[in-house]
Amino acid sequence: MDGKTGDGKMKQLEEAEYVKIVLAKEGDLDRILEIYAAAKAFMRKSGNPNQWNGSYPERELLAQDIRKKQLYVMRDNGHLCGVFAYITGEDPTYSYIENGAWLNNEPYGTIHRIAGDGTVKGLLARAAAFCAEKNPNIRVDTHKDNKPMQHALEKNGFHYCGIIYLANGDPRLAFQRYL
Repeated sequence: MDGKTGDGKMKQLEEAEYVKIVLAKEGDLDRILEIYAAAKAFMRKSGNPNQWNGSYPERELLAQDIRKKQLYVMRDNGHLCGVFAYITGEDPTYSYIENGAWLNNEPYGTIHRIAGDGTVKGLLARAAAFCAEKNPNIRVDTHKDNKPMQHALEKNGFHYCGIIYLANGDPRLAFQRYL
C-alpha cells in the first residue's frame, strides 16, 4: 500500500483488508490486555470515561472466550493489532430493547469488546466483514459516550435500533446490520 489514496475511507479499507483474523490463543493474552489498555486510554481521551472501567475485560473472561473459541485477534503482518469477541446465538441482554426495535428477529451473531492498538484503521470494517461471512445478521452495542464507535458503526452500515441494558443494568446503544 502506498498510502497516497486521496480518500481516507478507501485508505482505511485498504489497511484493514490486509489484516488477518484468527482465533486467539492463550499465549496472546498479555498482548490482548495491552490492546485493551490502549483502547481504554483512547476512550478516556475521546470523552468516554465510563466504559470499560477497572480491569474489564478481565483476563479470565478473555481466557474463557478463548476456550469457547469466540475470541479473535487481528494481525497486520504478524503484529497483533486488534481483538474482538464474536458470539453466536441469543444474547440475553438483547432480549429487551427500549425506544426502538431490532431490524429483525432472525438468528444473529454479536460483536463484543472490539479494540485496536491504534496502528491500523478500519478494524471494525474488517471484523464486520469477517463476521458477516459466518452470519450476515450482526448486532453490537456501545456506551452512549463512545462517539468514535458510534460513528464507525454508522459508517459501516449498522443501524441504531434502541437501548439495551447490560446484566448490571447499565444502558447501551444497540446497533444491527443485516446484509
